[in-house]
Amino acid sequence: MHPSPFQAAARAALADRQLQEALGGLPGGLVARRAAARAALPEFERLRDEARDIRNHTLAHLDLYLEAFQRNAIEVGTKVHWATDAAAARDLVLSLCREADARLVTKGKSMVSEEIGLNAHLEAAGIEVVETDLGEYLIQIRGETPSHIIAPAIHLTQQDVEADFRKHHTHLDPARNLDDAADLVAEARAILREKFLSADVGITGANFLVAETGSAVVVTNEGNGDLTLSLPRVHIVVATIDKVIPTLNDAATLLRVLARSATGQEMSAYTTFVTGPRRAEDPDGPEEFHVVIIDNGRSALLGTPEQEVLRCIRCAACLNHCPVYNAIGGHAYGSIYPGPIGAALTPALNGVAGCRDLPHASTFCGRCEEVCPVRIPLTKIMRHWREADQAAGGAPARQRFALAAWAWLARHPRIYHLAMRLPVAFLGALGRRNGAFRRLPLASGWTRGRNLPAPQGRTFQQLWQQTKRGVPR
Repeated sequence: MHPSPFQAAARAALADRQLQEALGGLPGGLVARRAAARAALPEFERLRDEARDIRNHTLAHLDLYLEAFQRNAIEVGTKVHWATDAAAARDLVLSLCREADARLVTKGKSMVSEEIGLNAHLEAAGIEVVETDLGEYLIQIRGETPSHIIAPAIHLTQQDVEADFRKHHTHLDPARNLDDAADLVAEARAILREKFLSADVGITGANFLVAETGSAVVVTNEGNGDLTLSLPRVHIVVATIDKVIPTLNDAATLLRVLARSATGQEMSAYTTFVTGPRRAEDPDGPEEFHVVIIDNGRSALLGTPEQEVLRCIRCAACLNHCPVYNAIGGHAYGSIYPGPIGAALTPALNGVAGCRDLPHASTFCGRCEEVCPVRIPLTKIMRHWREADQAAGGAPARQRFALAAWAWLARHPRIYHLAMRLPVAFLGALGRRNGAFRRLPLASGWTRGRNLPAPQGRTFQQLWQQTKRGVPR
């Protein structure tokens, strides 16, 4: 049997030394900073409960808050557009760019624009699109997709960036010094500044849409977001329907858990509330402000067990703490949204048949749920997709047979206990000398990277019965 695309990609990622080097900084970086931020805020767990409740309340009344957002946004001069799917959203944004006679578009980081394939659509129409977030700029010149939700180029090393800059910035002095990270940032800043000043349209995502005021909240750690939304004549926000929240107070609560969960900061460096186009008394800002609100399959999740995945605020804490993501990175998942949130969301948007491996790409250790700022039950949702795949007959015949055999044994406890005692006793005797197996049939996936501890020779049930009778172990 040939490995699936995910299995092949995962194996390639594990063998990629450069990727493993780049991913090695996650535990000591973002994970450690989140832990410190959580420890420094006594009410952090209470805020997580409040954030969960805000998101649940909004999803339960989503239609009302979307209507309120549209009404209040129009009152301040914003033009609101609705798109049912990716194709409609792409065409809407393209028509707005054409109305602006745009030749150059600058973009802030936006996962939904990746989801709908916006860049390629605009470029096919002859419009130059430049990503201005440094990480997004790096993967754009490499022709890649993001490997992380908030750190799209986390799979790259400094040496990769230097090589890419020398390859693509051929108009600069080939003898220039790029040994230091500051030199790389300065070079990117100089190149992007020209684009900021020349752009006809700026496109960003939105972390939240505030129904109370008709505002779009744009959160970044680089000044590129504010330059993208304020310098061009036209600013377009692309956001999905689940981004709406009721009030500014709700935004404050969510922002407190967002930054701490994502990067370990008390607050992101730039948190901008965009409320309509530039007014007569404003020193800067766009002449036109458009918000394109996209469904793309999300409304179908309302009222279903999978609705809870729509609580996500895209902090990526689940990625940072996931042992699977830490081992293989984001590209191996083959989807726009990697890691645990991708394994829960992608089947909901695209159907489980086309991405059946993703819900299985988890150890179910639960670390993702432990750190999610809005307490999404990610393992429960992934388990649902596993069950749906099994019910639809999507699992390989070998796996279906193994599960059916186990289910039969579980319904016949006497046979089950006997069937477990024999191999446990045999393996216990076989492994008594060294206490572990370096190689074992049917366990090569484990023993390839570590030893498999040998069982004691008795099952848990046997030990339990002996304990109840007072028999020494």
